[in-house]
Amino acid sequence: MRVFVTGATGWVGSAVVRELLKNGHQVLGLARSDTGAHALEAAGAEVQRGDLENLESLRQGAAWSEGVIHCAFLHDFSKFDHNCAVDRKAIETIGEVLAGTNHPFIISSGTAGAVPGTVSTEDSEGDPNSPLKVRRLSETLVLSLVSKGVRAMVLRLPPTVHGDGDKGFVPSIVSVAKAKGVSAYIAEGRNRWPAVHRLDAANLYRLALEKGEGGKCYHAVHDEGVPTKEIAEVIGKHLSVPVISKPAAVAAEHFGFLGHFYALDCPASSAKTRQSLGWAPKHQSLIADLDEGHYFSNVALVAIYA
Repeated sequence: MRVFVTGATGWVGSAVVRELLKNGHQVLGLARSDTGAHALEAAGAEVQRGDLENLESLRQGAAWSEGVIHCAFLHDFSKFDHNCAVDRKAIETIGEVLAGTNHPFIISSGTAGAVPGTVSTEDSEGDPNSPLKVRRLSETLVLSLVSKGVRAMVLRLPPTVHGDGDKGFVPSIVSVAKAKGVSAYIAEGRNRWPAVHRLDAANLYRLALEKGEGGKCYHAVHDEGVPTKEIAEVIGKHLSVPVISKPAAVAAEHFGFLGHFYALDCPASSAKTRQSLGWAPKHQSLIADLDEGHYFSNVALVAIYA
């Protein structure tokens, strides 16, 4: 199958590209820069130059394809609402090209933003009071394309998509611990974070592309919910720093913009995804991945996944 991939040079998208190529698909990857274009060519993919706001480049990529996987998103939380609007415009543009083809169109979303205290499932619509609710508008938009002859699907990623080279949530928390000299969790540290290895996530994108059902949401979740205290403990062990609790009232002061996210209790299930697509994660869990040690060799503060 000819597959157009947005975000093809990103953390998740680059793994998706390799997964598709390994399984006999042709890939056209969207690239903003020469560096990204060269990386795609080296991997064996073709290159579509452009970005999410270059709608003509999106039209061209979609027209070439027999299926689209949309991994790109602008991860700047200071402009979150604007970036969600950019995302919807990109989805709308691609959807117009795919209308009437019954070609698969998979967009990326997040499991975070569920009703607090509940386990998010593939059928969950999210918490209407969550600041992340605007991201779910992209889900509504793409699923509406089913009535226009598109095999449209949503693949929700957990906040933690981990692995060697991760620049998301976990290395950000590690960098805070290193800078502060303590590895902290909030309150009792019972709030839970779902997680998945990025190679398992890439495998699920391919399975959804090949046999997913239009109108469905799928969850790329391996760990349903890792208590944040356990995350703090393994970080403290590897950095040789004390592990302590911080009251919720000072979370923002200690963790910066990460404090709000680190305080969330957002477990998620992938039971229906596993049953319907035969997805079975093969790579290590989050705690096991942390124990590999690579998260502690090059610590830098970076943006987290939504």
